[in-house]
Amino acid sequence: MPKTESVLLVEDDASLRELLAEELEAEGYQVSACGDAESAVDHLREHTPALVVSDLRLPGADGLSLVSHCSQLQPPPSILIITAFGSVQQAVQALKVGADDFLTKPLEMDHFLLTVRRLLDNRQLRDEVQQYRELLAADQFHGIIGQSPAMQQLFHQIRQIATAEGPVLVQGESGTGKELVARALHEQSSRAGKPYLTVNCGGIPSELMESEFFGHAAGAFTGARQQRAGLFQQANGGTLMLDELGEMPLTLQAKLLRALQDGHIRPVGSDHEIQVDVRVIGATNRNLTAAVAAGEFREDLFYRLETFALQIPPLRQRVGDVMLLAKVFLAQVNSRQNTRIRGFSDAACTLLESYPFPGNVRELQNAVERAATFCNSEWIDIAELPQRIRDYSGTPRSADLTATVEQNITSSPMPELTDDLQSLEQVQRLHIQRVLQSTGGNKRKAAEILGITRRTLYRWLE
Repeated sequence: MPKTESVLLVEDDASLRELLAEELEAEGYQVSACGDAESAVDHLREHTPALVVSDLRLPGADGLSLVSHCSQLQPPPSILIITAFGSVQQAVQALKVGADDFLTKPLEMDHFLLTVRRLLDNRQLRDEVQQYRELLAADQFHGIIGQSPAMQQLFHQIRQIATAEGPVLVQGESGTGKELVARALHEQSSRAGKPYLTVNCGGIPSELMESEFFGHAAGAFTGARQQRAGLFQQANGGTLMLDELGEMPLTLQAKLLRALQDGHIRPVGSDHEIQVDVRVIGATNRNLTAAVAAGEFREDLFYRLETFALQIPPLRQRVGDVMLLAKVFLAQVNSRQNTRIRGFSDAACTLLESYPFPGNVRELQNAVERAATFCNSEWIDIAELPQRIRDYSGTPRSADLTATVEQNITSSPMPELTDDLQSLEQVQRLHIQRVLQSTGGNKRKAAEILGITRRTLYRWLE
């Protein structure tokens, strides 16, 4: 949410201090003013402004000592030094101890205000770059972003399964990131650095699929002028990811099962088998159990793949990940399109966190890119979000969270009720109060126990 940028003005000349404060406030800045360095240090113990504007010559401690103090703050404010003694030596000294710029008196007001704006813009840009780096570095696992318990559990399972050698079945709704999980399994395994190939089983004509997988000998069929290695041979020693595995024809499923069991394949038109060492990762959004029951998927192949099965949680079950992902996607859009959008309004955050995202992470990414493209300010608001999200009025995604709260309510001893039955809102409020009391007022821990985000907890407390 946009906030007024704060400026600390340190100037011993009362009339100049008043003038500069008025000019800065007229530009929309929140200004605090002090007449000496000691008062400024006292102020900085309680508040860290975005920018400190300080005279170099001050009564008592000088401006350079104040610059040194500001440089130790975390995060340090930007610093603009102003002085009537504008020697190059003083300017260099001020810059060496941490000042960002240096102006001499008498000040030309337009130039002063432009310098202030430039320093604050540069600070914002530095903050955005740092945030982008932190977002990319934190809460990622081989390119998969997530800090929710559901995703941390998935990362743990990937680490465990990656050390094994058997085939893996990755299941999840469309847009949840099955390809990223498959690549993470490969990169986390001893096969990292070896070939990694991926193929969409639904995108290959059935009559060409066997040749695509196992290769063919010269003259095997019309147009096969020379021998060709299939995907299994190309991926030898590495990993082969079969996306949309549920679309594979039954005839090819039998040959895939043979390759998984003994590592032998037979190219089309060849009399000889070839030994290959390939780990197969199958991915699908279909219910293979139902496909087996319907005779559309081989039962023996399903059980062979199911030995190591991973289920990717849909985004609506990943409490706390929506805005983390949205911020990462926004940072990527800013970098790619050279824009300076700072974030999302509170209203946009609330709506994004309540929307169920049937298209999962892919839908969220597209929504953020669309919103950033149509955003004409520093903050994305509801108006920039796609129409389907703006029109959403169903049960908020917090319904999944409310289920957790209701489970806690029904499974825990209830506080004594009055003779009159209480409303659900009253019961919920009592339960939240009990959880907060049990955590000593720690809202982070309380939110974890309740299975909700801190934003949702704060909203409920309001």
